[in-house]
Amino acid sequence: MSTNIQTPPGTTVEAEIKSYPDLVYFNYYTVGVSFQFKPTDGYRPKTGLKESELEKDHLVDPKTTGTSARRAEIAFSSYPISPLTLSIVPDIKDKDGKVLTRPPHLDVLPASTGKDFVQCLGEPDRKGGGSGPSSGSIGIWCEWSQDGILVEFGGDEAKGPQAWERGKDAVWKVITVFRKVRRLTVPVFTI
Repeated sequence: MSTNIQTPPGTTVEAEIKSYPDLVYFNYYTVGVSFQFKPTDGYRPKTGLKESELEKDHLVDPKTTGTSARRAEIAFSSYPISPLTLSIVPDIKDKDGKVLTRPPHLDVLPASTGKDFVQCLGEPDRKGGGSGPSSGSIGIWCEWSQDGILVEFGGDEAKGPQAWERGKDAVWKVITVFRKVRRLTVPVFTI
């Protein structure tokens, strides 16, 4: 799998495999990417397997669930390639049925803000977070369901009672790219 991850010249990409009976993680800490797979067809891998010991034909991307990333924030580096180019659906309809013409891709830079995402993608289909005291709230997040893009924002602009007023200036922190499968959201990768 590490041969499919694009990296700058001279960067070594090694996966740390975490296997459990219900999930298997491929963590690429040096490039800030983690893949999560769910065993299928009754396959239950043992805890602590190496990549060569896994039956990869029985692993699929699971439905995304909300988890805390606080411990992961310490381990992962920032994705080393900029810009991160995401393919988007160029012509979609908004909630009123009006066709929105958009570019075929979005170039995400390390300093891209909420305003940059909305200017390119339009208003998000779903959004949340940002409420409560700044010390205890989660940052704001926006999802563009038709494109399969979920963006979590960081910094003081993304937290607290006024988070949505300041959110346009919040810089992205985590991007999850997913695809819809039979009404389930399946993460493809998270950066």
